Amino acid sequence: MGKAFYKAMSMLFGVVGGMLAGKVFSMLWRRVAGEEEAPSATDQDHTWREVLLATAVQGAIASGVRAAVRRSGAAGVRKVTGHWPGD
Repeated sequence: MGKAFYKAMSMLFGVVGGMLAGKVFSMLWRRVAGEEEAPSATDQDHTWREVLLATAVQGAIASGVRAAVRRSGAAGVRKVTGHWPGD
């Protein structure tokens, strides 16, 4: 039951993780760069360095938040079912 429950909940975890990562990145970008939005790859007003840095930071935050949310979800499933979802 733990695996099935975790699979059902993993979609919810993914959505929550994506939203949380977006918020964290937006807050960080505003503080560090002083801009409302990070530059996009096609934004001619920003340098290569700015675009690549923004993308790298966004990817790192997204990966870290996704891992934390998945890990927390697995721990929650173990608490509810008594079994780790990967076992």
